[in-house]
Amino acid sequence: MKRILVTGGAGFIGSHLCERLLGQGHEVLCVDNFFTGSRANCEPMLGNPRFELMRHDVTFPLYVEVDEIYNLACPASPVHYQRDPVQTTKTSVMGAINVLGLAKRLKVRVLQASTSEVYGDPDVHPQPESYCGSVNIAGPRACYDEGKRCAETLFHDYRRQHGMQVRVARIFNTYGPNMHPQDGRVVSNFIIQALKGEPITIYGDGSQTRSFCYVDDLVEGLMRLMAVDAHPGDVVNLGNPVETTVLALAQRVVELCNSPSTITCLPLPQDDPRRRCPDIARARAALHWSPRVDLDTGLARTIAYFDALLARSRGSVLPLEQDRRTIPA
Repeated sequence: MKRILVTGGAGFIGSHLCERLLGQGHEVLCVDNFFTGSRANCEPMLGNPRFELMRHDVTFPLYVEVDEIYNLACPASPVHYQRDPVQTTKTSVMGAINVLGLAKRLKVRVLQASTSEVYGDPDVHPQPESYCGSVNIAGPRACYDEGKRCAETLFHDYRRQHGMQVRVARIFNTYGPNMHPQDGRVVSNFIIQALKGEPITIYGDGSQTRSFCYVDDLVEGLMRLMAVDAHPGDVVNLGNPVETTVLALAQRVVELCNSPSTITCLPLPQDDPRRRCPDIARARAALHWSPRVDLDTGLARTIAYFDALLARSRGSVLPLEQDRRTIPA
C-alpha cells in the first residue's frame, strides 16, 4: 500500500484516478482548489478512511509525505483556462515546479499530465511523441498549450539534472462521467444540449476530427505509465487512435439521446485544431496499453451520468456551479 498524492484530484480525470487508486488499496491524498474541480466528484470517496481531501492551490508549495505523485492540477477546457489565462500558465509552470520540488525532497516518482494541445494545429497525422507541434504562442489557447510545454521541459530537466523518476503523459480528448457540464467540450456540450432538446452547436462545418478516449481507459494508461520501471521515452501519448468528425459525434449523440435537437453551425474559434489523433505505438509497446471502450458504450455511460445530473438539478443551480461560487474572482 502506498500513500499517493493526486493534485487536481477533484476534477474530471483526477476523481476517477483517485477512485481507482483507492480500489487498489492505496491511501490517496486528493489536493484541489476547486476552481474547476468539484466536491461532488469526491463524495463517493469521503467515507473511505484511506481518502483525504485537501483544499490547496499548487501555485503555492505543498508540504506532505507521500510515496508517489500524479500532477493533474490545471483547468483543461478552453472555457475554463481562458477565463484567467495568467493563472492558467502559473498553474502549469509554478505547479510543476512545486510538485517537482516535493518529489525531489521525498525521492519519489512523479507523473505530469500533459496534453495533446502541445501539438497545436498539427501538420502531421497521427501525432507521434517526436512531433514538435505547431502552436500559436500569441493565441488565446497559448496559456494552456505553452504552460504545459514548459511543464514538460521542467520535468525533463529535473530528470536530467537530478536523476528523478518522472513520467509525462500527453492526454488526448477524454470523456465520461464527472465531466463539468459547462466545460465547453464537445462531448459534454452535445449531450447537455441533446438531453434538453436544444440545438446542437457545432463550430465550423464539423469536419474537424477528434479522437475520443473513455476516462476508464485513460486512467488505466496513467497508472501503467506510473508503474513501468523502464522509462518508455521522454513522453507517452494516451488517447484513442480512432478519429471521429465533430459532426458525426453530434449526430450520434442525438441518436443515442433520442433527441429532437437539430444541428447549428457557428464560426470556428481561433486556433481550433483541424485534426487531432494520437500515434499510440509507444504506449502499446511500453505499457501494453490501448483503449478498450468503444465510442457508443462510452457515450451511453456519459449520457446516463448527465441525465441523472440534470434530473437532480432541475429548478436549482447545478451542483458543480455551486462549488465554483465559492472561488474568489
